[in-house]
Formats: sequence, C-alpha cells, structure tokens
Amino acid sequence: MHTDAPKIPRLFGTDGVRGLANFHPMTAEGALRLGQAAGQVLRRPDHRGGTVVIGKDTRLSGYLFESALRAGFNSVGMHCIQVGTIPTPAVAYLTRAFRAEIGVVISASHNPFHDNGIKFFGPNGMKLPDEVERTIEARFFQDPVITDPPDPAHLGRAQRIEDSRGRYIEFCKNTFPRDLRLTGLKIVVDCANGAAYRVAPEVFWELGAEDVIPLGVAPNGLNINSGCGSLYPDLMRAKVQETGADIGLALDGDADRLLVCDEQRRLLDGDQMLAMSALMLKEQNALRGGAVVGTVMSNLGLERFLQSQDLQLIRANVGDRYVLESMLSAGCNLGGEQSGHMIFLDYNTTGDGIVSALKILERMVTQQKPLSALAAQFETVPQLLKNVVIPRDSNPLSTPTVQATIAAAEAALGSAGRILVRPSGTEPKIRVMAEGDSMERITALVDEICQTIQRTTDASGE
Repeated sequence: MHTDAPKIPRLFGTDGVRGLANFHPMTAEGALRLGQAAGQVLRRPDHRGGTVVIGKDTRLSGYLFESALRAGFNSVGMHCIQVGTIPTPAVAYLTRAFRAEIGVVISASHNPFHDNGIKFFGPNGMKLPDEVERTIEARFFQDPVITDPPDPAHLGRAQRIEDSRGRYIEFCKNTFPRDLRLTGLKIVVDCANGAAYRVAPEVFWELGAEDVIPLGVAPNGLNINSGCGSLYPDLMRAKVQETGADIGLALDGDADRLLVCDEQRRLLDGDQMLAMSALMLKEQNALRGGAVVGTVMSNLGLERFLQSQDLQLIRANVGDRYVLESMLSAGCNLGGEQSGHMIFLDYNTTGDGIVSALKILERMVTQQKPLSALAAQFETVPQLLKNVVIPRDSNPLSTPTVQATIAAAEAALGSAGRILVRPSGTEPKIRVMAEGDSMERITALVDEICQTIQRTTDASGE
C-alpha cells in the first residue's frame, strides 16, 4: 500500500527564518533547535567539530537568540565565533575569512524591532540552497533533534572576536580603488539605528570624505528602522538639503540594502544604481556575462537602457539569493533588486550596502561630476506597488475570484505593460505590482486587485 511521506512544515522564507520575537518559531527553544539542526546538517563530514560565525543587528531580542544559537551549535560539537553587532554582508565575508562551515546572521533586515530572524551562509559565504534548508527543516521538526550527540569531550567552544568590525572596515575600503579618495565630498549616511551604525561612517571617513554626517547611529534595541534608514529616506533627504551634502546614503537595519539621493534630494532606487554600475563596469571592461541580473520587479526602463548598451537584463525571482543564483548560472558579476540590494560578485557574495555606496562614489570621483548628472540613466516606466496585509498561513491567491480579477487586469493591460502579484517571502502580505505607460490606468488595476484580495480575506473570516 502506497502512503505519502509526511509533509514537513515550512520554516524558511526567502530570507531565512523570521517572525515575531519570543513567539514561535522565533523563541529561545526555536533558536536552540535551529542551531542543533543546522549544525548537524552542515558540520564537517566526520560529525565532529567545525566553526560557526554568528553576527547580529541591534535588536533587543538579538541577545536571546545569540545565546540560544550558540548553545545549539555547541551541543552538536561546533565551535562558535561571535562577531557581535555587524552588517549581514560582513558575516558573509567573515565566514569565508575564518574558513567556517556556517555563517549566521540574527536579523529581520528592514522589519521593525519586534521581529527578528535567523539566516545562514554556507562556507562560500552564499545563502543556503533550498534543498539544504529543507533538510534543516526536517531535522528541526523531528524529536529528538540531535540523533548522534557528541560525547562531553567533543562539545563545541565559543569565543568573541573583538576586532571583527575593523576587519570588515578594511574589507570595504579595499573595494574602492587605491588611487582614489573621497576628498571634498560631504556625505550623509543614515544607518537606520542598525548593524552599520559604527562601521559605515568610519569607512567613508577613513577614505577621506571631507565631512561625514551620520544619522540613525543611536540604537537602543527598540528603534531599528524606526523612522529612519532606507524605509524612511525623507530623513536622509532633508539632511542633504540642510547641510548641502553631495550625496545621501540610507541603509536598512542589517546594511545589505541601500537607497541613495543626489545633491538635489532626488532618490535613486536599485534600478538606477544598477544602470550606473553596469555602465561603469562596462567602460572598465569589467562587466562579465554581457548581462545584468535584476528581478521580475525591475523597471522596464532599466531593460530598455541596458539594451541600448548591448546588454541583457536577466530577470530572477525576488530575493537576493535568487539574484545570486541567476548571476552564477549566467556568469554575471553584477546584479540587484529595485529595493536596493546590490551584488558586486567580484567583492562579496550577498547584497552589501556599503560596497554599493562605494561604487556609486567611485563613479562620482572618476567622472568629477555631481550625482545628479550621473544618475538619470533612463526614464522610468510608471510602476505601482501596493501591499495587502493578510493573516499568516492564508492563501487568497488560490481563490477563483482573485485569480479571475488578476486575469482580467492582465487582459486589460495587454502588451502595454505587466501585472505581478506575489506573496511576500518575509511578511504576511500580498504584493501587487503593475507597470505601464499610464499611471492612471495601472493605479485602477492595482486597486481593483487589492480590493478583491481584501474582500476575499475578510469573507473567509481568517
């Protein structure tokens, strides 16, 4: 008699495990089990030893998860290197530098302080493949989690590396040409009261900026991403105007994404930064693969600009892990998302807000032009994105009414644009995007889809 294998619950989203701190799965017990599960899956083949690098952002709950994860890894014989409060891309770099088996980041990125998350890097500094995450999930939900515990003499150790911040600062500086300096530039940098609050200002100051004006550098455990950083760029824009700065930089809570404004306070999103960077690398004969990797959200204007440069836009699913997978598959060294995740694969294996900022600054220094003269590489096609909050574990996109509404909108837009409706991989939301030549038209279509999703959710009583 045939029976289906038991279904393993999903634990990982598009960017690790994430949720409300101190509630399942983001509890002390959950972090302990996750450390035990991941440690068994990723430790050395001899099932003894191995090293884990653990970093975190500034959330209050980070202390709880740091201790629980360390205990979980130690209990399966893995040694832990704690690098403290440091950006996500720093953990990717340090995982490679320490030749560790695993890198772990305790962060919920751009989410509010009450959320937290745990994401993993493999020994190559890249996020884990889906199949590895599924194997960890299977271990997490089995009882007991540890199937072959090491004897007491082979438990793991832990140590804290005090100079990890300095190591990462030097790494960032080495991505900037040695014959260039930031002389004469006035830079506003908003660190979102997050992981880069000490690192980012020091990088720009040490590279010779005339004045570095920091914002969001007073974390208290509760104010990460609160009215500051890349989610709230108006704070940065106002400071640029007030101080007459040459550029404004806004990072998110774990500093893997970046938004920029020019000296006239105009915002650049990830698409414009990709266009600038692609042009710079092409002129340096350093762009590989004849293409740039974006996502399904990348603006049609970016695609048209790249075509004018005899370059291709490869669209990946949303999520920097999927951007990286497409980059590796296509042999590209530049990719990114509209949200400001930028991957310069010659330097790091994940989105790195500080390195991305340095590439924009490199373009300004070498061209000796203000950012406003360099930034507008293409005309953006009108695009609208709205989010609908839904109950956790609900799936309104499976209902015939919602599907019919989406199909009708696609038919109405035809070849003049596109519709994209997808669940968020990090939050209980449905993201509805439309793109086309008429903002009035796409607004009406997006609103109709959002209202249908909301009505369907309300009617279900969830």
